[in-house]
Amino acid sequence: MSNLKRIYINEVSPRDGFQNEAIFIPTENKIAFINQLSASGFHKIEVSSFTSPKAIPALRDAEMVMHEIQRNPNVIYSALVPNLRGAERAIECKVDEINLVMSLSETHNIANLRMTREQSFAQIKAVIDAVQGSDVAINLSFSTVFGCPMEGDVSEETIEFWIDRFAQHSVKQITLCDTTGMAYPAQVKRIFSKTQEQFSNIAFTAHFHNTRGMGLVNALAAAEVGITSFDASLGGLGGCPYAPGASGNVSTEDLVHMFELNGLTTGVDLNNVIAIAQTLPGIIEHDISSQVSKAGLRDKKHGIPDHVNQFIQTLNS
Repeated sequence: MSNLKRIYINEVSPRDGFQNEAIFIPTENKIAFINQLSASGFHKIEVSSFTSPKAIPALRDAEMVMHEIQRNPNVIYSALVPNLRGAERAIECKVDEINLVMSLSETHNIANLRMTREQSFAQIKAVIDAVQGSDVAINLSFSTVFGCPMEGDVSEETIEFWIDRFAQHSVKQITLCDTTGMAYPAQVKRIFSKTQEQFSNIAFTAHFHNTRGMGLVNALAAAEVGITSFDASLGGLGGCPYAPGASGNVSTEDLVHMFELNGLTTGVDLNNVIAIAQTLPGIIEHDISSQVSKAGLRDKKHGIPDHVNQFIQTLNS
């Protein structure tokens, strides 16, 4: 990892986090939140999802949010898109990138998207064909790469098959997602090493969940084999409804804190991000799972207790 100098952080809490909240977060709060993120040094922000409001009512204001945010020219503004109609809506809002999703587990794909992988492939291909040639970038996110809660491990042959299939349709950006927090470091290193070697023309992003407390070590393992792009969610928001007990995505502030201490530059203003994260409980009406937002940075110093000062004075008298 000594040759790795720069890590790119993609903030997904406005979409992946907010869509899982029980309450509807007011549109103006979302806009203000994203504007704060835009000034914090993120490479990319996933703003919302252009899904049917019936399917995800928490993000029914996607158009208004995308239109009203203050855009930073140094930030890529992305949105999840489920189908061709969603892509058309996103393009009308001038997103920089659309994020397309399917699961590599047939069972999870049916449970999550209500279609087979082949049906997902056909739907995604239609979007790719419609978008290619425009200024809008395409990112494809594969769910359950590191394991499915219903089927177990996903074979490496399956992973390679689907990457190759989309690579043949000019997809250049692919995110490998640990959707239910089943990944472990040796597996992460093996899969990312192999996929980068076999598909050198594709830029891979790592997306980890912290369901079993492995998010940070998995991210470090991915960085050690050359991955430089990571999804993360402020406060550790988000999760998967098909992973009972899931605690959400890897926390942005915890991830940045770890990378920076290991000599890797993220460009993220950690103090600013922590301050934003500390406002989240007031927005979502419950606590957050990140640790750095609660404990502070490693170099945070606390005042010396009075009894310690008195003891020292006694020793010196």
